Amino acid sequence: MTPTADAEAAVNELTPLADYLGSVLRRLRALPPLDLDLTQAYGNVLAEDVVATHSFPAFDQAAVDGYAACWEDIAGGGRGGYPPAQAGSPGGRVVRLNVVGDLGAASWRPVRLAPGACFSVAAGAPLPIGADVVVPVEWTDQGMAAVEIHRTPKRGYSVRKVGEEIPAGTLLARAGTYVSPALVAVLAATGIGHVVVRPSPRVVIVATGDELVEVGRGSQPGQVVDVNSHGLTAAAAEVGALAYRVGICDDDPEGLRGLLEDQTPRADLIITTGGTGTGPGDMVRRILSRREGNRTGPVTFTEVALYPGTALGFGTVGPEEVPVVCLPGDPGAALIGFEVLARPVINLLAGAEPVFRPGVRAHLLETISSPGGLREFRPAHVAERRGGGYTVQPLRGGPLALSGLAEANGLLVLGERVTTAAAGSTVDVLLLDRRR
Repeated sequence: MTPTADAEAAVNELTPLADYLGSVLRRLRALPPLDLDLTQAYGNVLAEDVVATHSFPAFDQAAVDGYAACWEDIAGGGRGGYPPAQAGSPGGRVVRLNVVGDLGAASWRPVRLAPGACFSVAAGAPLPIGADVVVPVEWTDQGMAAVEIHRTPKRGYSVRKVGEEIPAGTLLARAGTYVSPALVAVLAATGIGHVVVRPSPRVVIVATGDELVEVGRGSQPGQVVDVNSHGLTAAAAEVGALAYRVGICDDDPEGLRGLLEDQTPRADLIITTGGTGTGPGDMVRRILSRREGNRTGPVTFTEVALYPGTALGFGTVGPEEVPVVCLPGDPGAALIGFEVLARPVINLLAGAEPVFRPGVRAHLLETISSPGGLREFRPAHVAERRGGGYTVQPLRGGPLALSGLAEANGLLVLGERVTTAAAGSTVDVLLLDRRR
């Protein structure tokens, strides 16, 4: 068999990425729901539908500072024989009303509006009975005992009616909805003090390798700065996980086993980097995939049709059967592997939908080549075109370049059958600048 034929056969033996992801995600379930106080719910995903307990606004109220009045007293013939207006300046008409009281946002006693009278009101104050309009202060002379109104508003102007925005019983959010700051405000406004959510997954990140050293120094022969545990901890936090970096684990079988035993009680997911290959120093793969009797190891390592980083591991560890994702040691491949595999796993555990990043179709700005038989994820810059649609510019250095990943707002996706993508062709792009 020729070298070319050998390479083609090796590629054909790889597991398609879609098949691999499907097999992994089908093994997982969202974390059990948790009842949380509203102040702690931000960043989680709802486990149940939420319905408004109370209306919002809860009562008829003023939308601006001004004067609460009856519209007929301002625009019509008045009520109860009171004259509606007095002569104003030659160019207009002035209405005068008696100011019989002041109402603030904390006012609670019900009051009734008499004909020809009004109340001075602050924004948010309850309206007096019989009032159907609020005249902004800037439309008046701001009088205290009596006020002159220089402009006639429409009926209902600057009035917020009870339930106008959200009536009681309204479905506020469905299960699977991300709890944003705005949603927290809506829930509070409608009387919701507790919600049932999926808890944020606790994710432990471990970097493995005898060659690794802590940050704060430069790499040199035989020593490589631990990039992955820092970058992946940040990536997990960005998804909404409670991310814990436990640092560096040497290529020591007992040390790795002990670390995993220590971490499984506090983890919903463990992510390791390094050691996923088949070389003599790839301890993670050797330890976690080891057979015990007739049983395979807890973690299965698969050669996936993915570029960069074909070797990925997934399984469970410990009596609690905590999921573990094993990513390659190269920093670029580790970050791409996180996007492709670990990120969807975290979202599934959190109950978030969809589990994958949003994508768009975009016009490619330059011709690029791609390894055949592998699905490539390449850092790129995506921009919206005037008139609609998107363009995508591949960034320098290819998928393994950290500098390109740091600049990217998208990942250009080239399928297994693509060896060359021509400028002007339409390609798939995952958007990186959107959290969920």
